Amino acid sequence: MPSFPLQGSVTICEINRTLIVAEALSDDRAKDAYGKILGMVFSPIPFQPEQLGSTGENQESEHQERNNGESVERKGLMKSLQYLVNESIKRMFYPNCVHLLPEIDLQGVSWHQHRHIIAFISGPNQVIVRDYEDSEGKDACVLSNGAQQDIRALEWRPNGGKSLSVACKGGICIWAASYPGNPATVRPGAASSLGTLTRGSGGRWTLVDFLRSHSDEQTSAISWSPDGRYLASASCESSSFTIWDVSQGLGTPIRRGLGGISLLKWSPTGDYFFAAKFDGTFYLWETNTWTSEPWSSTSGFVTGATWDPDGHIILIAFSGSLTLGSIHFSSKPPSLDAHLLPVDLPEITTMTGSEGIEKIAWDASGERLAVSYKGGDDNYKGLVAIYDVRRTPLISASLVGFIRGPGDNPKPIAFSFHDKFKQGPLLSVCWSSGFCCTYPLIFHSHSLP
Repeated sequence: MPSFPLQGSVTICEINRTLIVAEALSDDRAKDAYGKILGMVFSPIPFQPEQLGSTGENQESEHQERNNGESVERKGLMKSLQYLVNESIKRMFYPNCVHLLPEIDLQGVSWHQHRHIIAFISGPNQVIVRDYEDSEGKDACVLSNGAQQDIRALEWRPNGGKSLSVACKGGICIWAASYPGNPATVRPGAASSLGTLTRGSGGRWTLVDFLRSHSDEQTSAISWSPDGRYLASASCESSSFTIWDVSQGLGTPIRRGLGGISLLKWSPTGDYFFAAKFDGTFYLWETNTWTSEPWSSTSGFVTGATWDPDGHIILIAFSGSLTLGSIHFSSKPPSLDAHLLPVDLPEITTMTGSEGIEKIAWDASGERLAVSYKGGDDNYKGLVAIYDVRRTPLISASLVGFIRGPGDNPKPIAFSFHDKFKQGPLLSVCWSSGFCCTYPLIFHSHSLP
């Protein structure tokens, strides 16, 4: 039987398909449940969630109203007319992008690939970083800067030391860790206003670069190539995405079609690249010659996508479906021959009474899938479903159970797996109740004492 956490309880971890619960968050309870197995405890990180769930629409409309007034009074009639024309064009081609952004599974929490360091969006303009390996700096760092406004996504740079990219209004902030005697250096030619602006005792971070988007568009999606050399970015306000050579600070736009881009995902091998749009179409690219094949969905637009560890399969969630789609590549790169198959999660409907799948995350072992969903009855609202996944010959998933967060009526805002944790998957969830909690999922295929 799947594990179900009763109301008033909180989930601690998984031990061999059983999700362990407690009456309240407690490091002592975590030590008892998994501390001896892992040799460490992942304490929950508190944050202020009041504004985190907002879409930014109110801020954006207020900003536009102020700009409208300023443009009439200070910039003259011609600039005001040009502004109105530009906004009309945006509304014509991207009428629902900003409205639909909250439905997209943007990367709101990210684990460093090789270290036990987590980063997550903790407010409209700030990021929290917590290094669990730093025994002296148990307090988290808060990364904030005037250039970092209206954050939508973040991701650690692979093979790039302690380097974090943050998608925000006007471009991408690149942060790097600084050490005594070895400070992080700002890229030559980057804005002179960049520098260190952090709070907390858990280290020191420097804003080393700001990759400015075209026309100061809102950057709403980012994805690193697995070698850490290139960073892809996109805006819901644009019909192109950009491939950045980060060391040079140079971006190359890649244009295909009209309509706002909602999601980007580089494959783990780097051979393929996935891009989705709000109009229900999505593209599979091979990165040798950057050619692509378009796909069209009859189940709404893509709300989430996640690759398998080998980069041969991508799981996709759609806005109008209770079933996931899995795209399987039938031959080796750079071939784009592929086929789409359904992946049924019947419990999402039969047990929860859900209205649809919301977010998905697949761990790097390929054995655990996390799924959040819209609505649900009183018992199942706001939970995260955990599935045991098999990939041979086709993808199948069996329900392990549900994770319940702390606080009053918690809902999962964002979640992600730690991809390189040897003892099993680590799932971190940012809850609407103001905690980022990490759940070790420990089972037999991984080493147990």
